[in-house]
Amino acid sequence: MEHAVSTEPEDATDGRETGDGPPEAADGTHGAPEAEGTDAEGTTVESTAAESTAAEGTPERSEAEAELVAQQVERERIERRKAEKKGPVASGSKLSGTAADLLAAVRAVESGHKPVSTAFSEPEPAPRRAAPEPVRRPEPPVPVTPAAPAAPAREAVEAVRAVLAEGGAPESLAPQVAAVLGEGADGGLRADPWQLLRVFGVRPEQADGFARALLGPECGPDDERRARAVTVWLLEQAALAGHTALEMPALTAALAQRSVPDPDTAVQSAIAEGEALVFQDALDDAPPGTDRAEDDDESEERPVRVLVGLERYALAEESLADGLARVINSVPKEDGSAAEWERAAASAPRSAAELIRAATGHGLVLHTGGEASRAEPAALVAAARALGLRAYAATHTADGRREFAELLAAAGYGAAETGPEGQGESGALDGQRSKDSSESPADVLGAVVTVAGLLSGAQGPGRDGEGALDLDLLVVLDAPQLDVESAAVLAESLPDGARLVLSGDPGVLWSVGPGRVFADLLAARVCPQIASRTPDPGPLGELVSGIGIGELHQVDAPGKEVVIVPVRDAGEAVHRTVQLVADSVPRALGVPPEQTQVITPGHGGAAGTRALNAALKERLNPGPGRFGGFDPGDRIGYSPAPGRTVPGRVVRADADGLHLECAGAPVVVPKERVEQSVRHGWALTAHQAVGQRWPAVVAVLPGDAAQALTRPWVYTAFGRAERHLSVVHGVEQALPRAVAEVPAKPRTTRLPALLKAQVPASG
Repeated sequence: MEHAVSTEPEDATDGRETGDGPPEAADGTHGAPEAEGTDAEGTTVESTAAESTAAEGTPERSEAEAELVAQQVERERIERRKAEKKGPVASGSKLSGTAADLLAAVRAVESGHKPVSTAFSEPEPAPRRAAPEPVRRPEPPVPVTPAAPAAPAREAVEAVRAVLAEGGAPESLAPQVAAVLGEGADGGLRADPWQLLRVFGVRPEQADGFARALLGPECGPDDERRARAVTVWLLEQAALAGHTALEMPALTAALAQRSVPDPDTAVQSAIAEGEALVFQDALDDAPPGTDRAEDDDESEERPVRVLVGLERYALAEESLADGLARVINSVPKEDGSAAEWERAAASAPRSAAELIRAATGHGLVLHTGGEASRAEPAALVAAARALGLRAYAATHTADGRREFAELLAAAGYGAAETGPEGQGESGALDGQRSKDSSESPADVLGAVVTVAGLLSGAQGPGRDGEGALDLDLLVVLDAPQLDVESAAVLAESLPDGARLVLSGDPGVLWSVGPGRVFADLLAARVCPQIASRTPDPGPLGELVSGIGIGELHQVDAPGKEVVIVPVRDAGEAVHRTVQLVADSVPRALGVPPEQTQVITPGHGGAAGTRALNAALKERLNPGPGRFGGFDPGDRIGYSPAPGRTVPGRVVRADADGLHLECAGAPVVVPKERVEQSVRHGWALTAHQAVGQRWPAVVAVLPGDAAQALTRPWVYTAFGRAERHLSVVHGVEQALPRAVAEVPAKPRTTRLPALLKAQVPASG
């Protein structure tokens, strides 16, 4: 059996930042030892130590004799304590202070007299001065290397390796199988060989071959274990494609294609074993404009759709709906008067003013627009912070964080004031931020975090005593990249009364993880939606804006902002791409190769990321690849966990692993994880490039990529360029056809139905 996958989906993976707690004391001490004290029974420690010293001070005594003397001293001390307990209790003459008062009070109560009033009352403390609230200063984030998951024990891996060898499976899968199946993986795999399908990349036909080798004649397509494992595998494949659940007819049809004799029984078995959950979502089949409350037959049952999904995504989507409903239905905190909010809105540009006014009175606001529209949420954050709110912005990448900090500095920190009548387009806030006018983008970086850094606690305000994020307003940029799990954690982490603004470009590719949170919220219309009127500038902005509405324009590019390079085949596409990155773009535009990003539809194929990276490495940084295929200076994409890619470069390698520099932070990847988490990064897929931009981009469209092109893919790939875009064009009419006719692939999600049950639709 070969452990290979015929096609590799686009993956966008990036490291989650995890915060380390404060370091503990290394010496383990709790304080300086006291020179003199008493033990638990009240005996003076100093006198006992003196006796012990006198007893052990005779040099003629042997070790045994010294031990006997020490025991005798201890017995004498015990006898002395017993005698003291048997003797009469003193009248309390040795007591003083509160202890003496308590003894007097007890005796007074026993004798029937009034107790001393001071015995049970404490002196009134001196009035405490109210301590001023500490000033919150943004602290520079500490780069944190994500902790690698603990590797399974060597004995467990070897036991699994033996079972794999017996079934004819690649022994290299042993560490993954042991990690996925956990303790007793070898026994579990032998009892149910189809558990091999839980390992990423293994297909049903490969698991079938493994099962036949282990079970022999007992193995058959009607085996209940096989049916259940294939059901779970199909649901996991659906999650990789972005679905949070599958409709029952689609799931049973897929099971039939995988030679499962009784698909309905297979699904019921998976549900009974708790490996899948079933849901019934009501469908609204009424025609537009019909008020269902006025229907003649109100007793008629509404149609429903039956969905089946994995527990982790189903629960995450339900948690997300609950959290968003709480944010929408709660009343925002009254931070700043209405007049102050309106004054901030009046001094902002038109689209930014609409966003500020919407955020004033609503818990959840959606904001849509392209790259140029990011100045509007920046104006909102600046206005909120000027009014004293704990306002933060969250991006998905380190580059996005740095760029938004620059926008925030321009919007509310040091921008020229125009006053409310000037309606200045710079986003001035009518004198609200004079105290912050000297701050630079580096100074305001504490107000901008990454989503991963915020959730892990490595960046941002931290959490309050109840575990909620300690903030009043959160603006999330690149909102289409939120999958249901990260969005659920965000929504549940918001305190009551906080404002949440989700901002993003609805035309880009959706999240790599399952769900389409931003698109579902836009369709549900359960909160205000502010559409930016700020167009992206220049020929590139005109080109990308046209793609967003399904039109591929031929734009005027006097400064060579857009260049089309036709090619006949994949080999020529690779050759011209290397030529553009290494020679043409640096010579014509002055953009060095390290600032030019190649984007292609997939990893495989004659002009996929693997082939392009190999050719670009040979030209730009040739070397033997002695560190797992990498050399110092290689551009890489680091993927510590599924989700996003962190661009970086190789620094060196040693016994600790491969040393990288990613977004200015050092990262060490252990040797055993290099193969699965590090790839060369001169060429990326569009999904890996979302949320980042480069001065120059070379989009490679070989002939075999025609079927993979969609409008969101083209929109995303072309929109990653800031100054220059070269299109290596080998798909002929497939490109304009994709832009005009191929929308985003649909995803099955439950969020709209869940929200509809909790939040009334907004006009």
